[in-house]
Amino acid sequence: MNISKEQIDDLNAVVKVDISKEDYHDKVEKILKDYRRQANIPGFRKGQVPMGLIKKQYGRAVLVDEVNKLLQDNLNKYLNEEKLDVLGNPLPKQQDSFDWDREEFSFEFELGLAPEFDANLKTKKPVTHYKIVADKKMIEEQIERIRKQYGKLISKKEVGKKDEVTGTFTNQAEEIDHKSTLELDKIKNKKVLESLTGKKPGDVVTLKTKGLFKEDYLLSGALGINRDKADNLNIEVNFTIEEINERQPAELNQELFDKLFGKDKITSEKELKERLKADAEKQFEQQADQKLLNDVTERLIETTKFDLPSEFLKKWIQMTGEKPLSPEEANDEYEKSEKGLRYQLIEGKIIKDHNIELTFDELKEFTKGFIKSQMAQYGQMNPAEEELDAIAGRVMSNQEEVKRLSEQLMSQKLLALYKEKANLKVKEVTYENFVKEVYG
Repeated sequence: MNISKEQIDDLNAVVKVDISKEDYHDKVEKILKDYRRQANIPGFRKGQVPMGLIKKQYGRAVLVDEVNKLLQDNLNKYLNEEKLDVLGNPLPKQQDSFDWDREEFSFEFELGLAPEFDANLKTKKPVTHYKIVADKKMIEEQIERIRKQYGKLISKKEVGKKDEVTGTFTNQAEEIDHKSTLELDKIKNKKVLESLTGKKPGDVVTLKTKGLFKEDYLLSGALGINRDKADNLNIEVNFTIEEINERQPAELNQELFDKLFGKDKITSEKELKERLKADAEKQFEQQADQKLLNDVTERLIETTKFDLPSEFLKKWIQMTGEKPLSPEEANDEYEKSEKGLRYQLIEGKIIKDHNIELTFDELKEFTKGFIKSQMAQYGQMNPAEEELDAIAGRVMSNQEEVKRLSEQLMSQKLLALYKEKANLKVKEVTYENFVKEVYG
């Protein structure tokens, strides 16, 4: 067998594989002899079927199968030995005059080669690294919510402007019949507030749904309907008052601090504010990190210039999908996937240049950390190490889960690298301003 490569240009090559009779003959003969021993053909005793008949019936199929195995195994071996960085898979070139009755065969494969380039993390224009801070207003609002959540409900006979009113919303045409509790400080419409003020249990008030709440998302929960329906709803509903309560906020004292964080973990209002600020900013850090990862990715794609073997890749997309595509369809698919392919190559280059590796032990510890955080959501704060090991073992036996967790761990490692090496400009913002800048 002989394998040779013709370099077309920096991104394209053709590999030629020549297979002679000596490469496949003995293997084909052995398989056909095995077929002869096992063949049950009417008119012949088992094992006594003439070899000529066996070759006539099975010879071509066995030959094709063995030549294709030889071809695949040796082509892959050649690509690995020559360290050819191939995009997609080799594409066989069409041979109109190919003849399986010959004893020697030649096959040609088109290769699309990965480009050589440098991936520089120190981009000329810096990437914004947001540091989201919890400002005084946010902390005060959170404390107010906590005090209300842990406060006492005092029953009342008439509705006041800051009370909580429980009742049932009804609208026969829209099939609405849902019991809800209205927090009147979340009502947007002043006329609605006036119409509710002074009412008593048993009274029925007609309310317009459009613009009812300060936050639009509250409407779906209040009426017991899905969000899509609520977003466009502009009707009148009847609200039958059943119960009226005033929520008396909890005092900021040691009893409340212990309920929130455990006995004597927080001992003053100052410490409470510091803890709430730290917890909020830790949560915000995850959003800021994801934004940074996305922005560095975009900047690298924008600034790392290289060509791709685009015509080869379009042909590869056209020929290797679940169903054959037209040239136009393949071109569309290529345009959709080109950006992702570019970043895969850039990411691979960065990982190689900075010797980033994932070890089994690292992945196992990462998996255990993920499991621990999941368990904490269900109140299991201190699972035993043996239990974590057992669950991690089951998770890591699933290849899809291993792939997903490996990608997450690699993203963490890349993020740490970007924070250390990339050209970043730190910008301190409140969460409110972060949302405005990032999401408009």
